[in-house]
Amino acid sequence: MKRIYMDNNATTPLSPEVLEAMLPFMKGVFGNASSIHSFGQEAAKALEAARKQVADLIGAEPKEIVFTSGGTEADNLAIRGVLEANPGKRHVVTSRIEHHAVLHTLKGLEKQGIEVTYVGVDSHGLVDPVEVAAAAGSGTALVTIMTANNETGSVQPIAEIAAALSGKGAVFHTDAVQALGKIPLDAGKLGVQLASFSSHKIHGPKGIGALFVSRGTRIKPIITGGHHERNMRAGTENVPAIVGFGKACAIAAADLEAESARLAALRDRLQKGILKIVQDVKLNGHPSRRLPNTLNLSFAFVEGESLLLNLDLKGIAVSTGSACSSGDLKPSHVLMSMGLSAEQAHGSLRFSLGRENTGEDVEKTIKTVAEVVEKVRAMSPLSKGARKNG
Repeated sequence: MKRIYMDNNATTPLSPEVLEAMLPFMKGVFGNASSIHSFGQEAAKALEAARKQVADLIGAEPKEIVFTSGGTEADNLAIRGVLEANPGKRHVVTSRIEHHAVLHTLKGLEKQGIEVTYVGVDSHGLVDPVEVAAAAGSGTALVTIMTANNETGSVQPIAEIAAALSGKGAVFHTDAVQALGKIPLDAGKLGVQLASFSSHKIHGPKGIGALFVSRGTRIKPIITGGHHERNMRAGTENVPAIVGFGKACAIAAADLEAESARLAALRDRLQKGILKIVQDVKLNGHPSRRLPNTLNLSFAFVEGESLLLNLDLKGIAVSTGSACSSGDLKPSHVLMSMGLSAEQAHGSLRFSLGRENTGEDVEKTIKTVAEVVEKVRAMSPLSKGARKNG
């Protein structure tokens, strides 16, 4: 039985080309990039080449890229680093649908006296730029709004938010982890001062990410020690992972337009097929302003976790939301913020496609989803109650 993986927003398989690029730096090229001898300089050269590859994908300068251990650390560096650099400002603006890397960090900071304003979203999961700007005042150090939501794929109006924030004096950060390599990103046009990225969402290795820090942005390191990353992030650089991240960015840049179009066509085919043969299904997220690979659906009268487990038994991997929330019995904070009921949120599935998915995968998934939904609904007391009540 061929297994089908449609959980690429959680993580992606490592690209063979990326692994090949990494291998020399796991074997012979082992020098510390901070060392001045030839072993170290060979590693340093590879590190800077990768930094340029990451920068090129987002239209930035290499010196504006700070490597981190992943998206979570990049978010923490952005949030905590800006607050540390601006001790006179104790207010942050964010949205209710952010990744927990942002929300949990801010909840912790609230206990330390930081004030946080959480703006809402509409039924499509989008924030209003005017509302975001209105929430920012003279004491606001940071505004942090994600580029694309990991659960629904809805893409926020980041450039419009940046324009609305003009003159407010707040640093604007975006968690762009899910957007990288899926939609075009130009740091200059977005108007943000900080942006977080992660390698393992684009077929690169786990344990490596980056923070874009635009020139002139006031930010302090949160990991101190050596002078690495231009004094922005202490610790010997993970050269093999950084090389892999750079290669993954180069691959994404080379075929971003074509691959995005291919994935969008597969996603739309999957959506159309499921909605055609399965009743009582609702699309979550914006119908067009969303990532090309992401589809989030709510299935009435069933638990999403039951659907997930039954699909997994048939060799199809999907998600009930964010992998970072797996095992949490609470309904998705993203879907609830969009106005869904707890029952609708609990009955949701996220399909996130990737490079390895094909049309054949989509057709098999449509057929299998229909079979599984019918099976689970037949056993569901929610479904039996609905039928009894007409």
